[in-house]
Amino acid sequence: MIQKSVLVTGANGQLGSEIRLLANQYPQFAFTFTDIQELDLQDSKSIMDCFSQLKPAYLINCAAYTAVDKAENDIDLCYAINSAAVSHLALAAKQHNTTVLHVSTDYVFDGKQSRPYRESDPVCPVSVYGKSKLQGEQALNDICPTSSVIVRTAWLYSAFGNNFVKTMIRLGREKSELRVVSDQWGSPTYAADLAEALIKIILSAEAGHFSPGIYHYSNEGSCSWYEFAQKIHQLAGITSCKIIPVSTAEYPTAAQRPSYSLLDKSKIRGDYGVAVPLWTESLEACLSNFNNCK
Repeated sequence: MIQKSVLVTGANGQLGSEIRLLANQYPQFAFTFTDIQELDLQDSKSIMDCFSQLKPAYLINCAAYTAVDKAENDIDLCYAINSAAVSHLALAAKQHNTTVLHVSTDYVFDGKQSRPYRESDPVCPVSVYGKSKLQGEQALNDICPTSSVIVRTAWLYSAFGNNFVKTMIRLGREKSELRVVSDQWGSPTYAADLAEALIKIILSAEAGHFSPGIYHYSNEGSCSWYEFAQKIHQLAGITSCKIIPVSTAEYPTAAQRPSYSLLDKSKIRGDYGVAVPLWTESLEACLSNFNNCK
């Protein structure tokens, strides 16, 4: 069997790690996993050399600067990873006829809407992170408009890396009470589900059903961060920590966050037949393996 090459960037993060777990299920693909140690995305020559060597049929770009508050002062590096690096990758992909799957964020919206965001809704980022991710989207769409898929996601967590779920469990075991924002709404996304959605897109492309453009993916259902924290503690069996709801105004952060981040998933369901599990079911699935978290 001739394997098609799939290049995964940002491979040590939450999503990249979940894709790595899935890779053995798809022997028709030869996955190459890279992070900054293997491929510096600020070095356009290294990127071009990597593409020349691998000649990937697909690129899954999971790499991103995601320290939302830190980005307000670390502007240059944030844009270098979330925008300039995407341009470098897109130019290499165009030269080598590589199909690009790029992960973006709900932070391209301002969160002032009251219904789930569709892909066609106007963008209006309110943070450096959101603005840098939007610029990355625009760069990819300018360079590879017919050979790329952008998947926006939200509230990502996993058995890997640092995330809200792990923080709530750690703090819940250390403290007697926690204050958690209750007036920001969204839907958590289990990175393992997003990884499967991305593989599904590649499989569809292999079957001749590829539709470029922007798509939204998060788990189904909605909650506040406060309700998310409550559910985490319930499933983790933490009963000694009281969770206190607070407003965004009572919990100031360096970066402004969207108060409403629900994403409409009907397009990715319709075009690619992607499954969208309920967030509570996916959280339970993640926590059932929590002892294996890294």
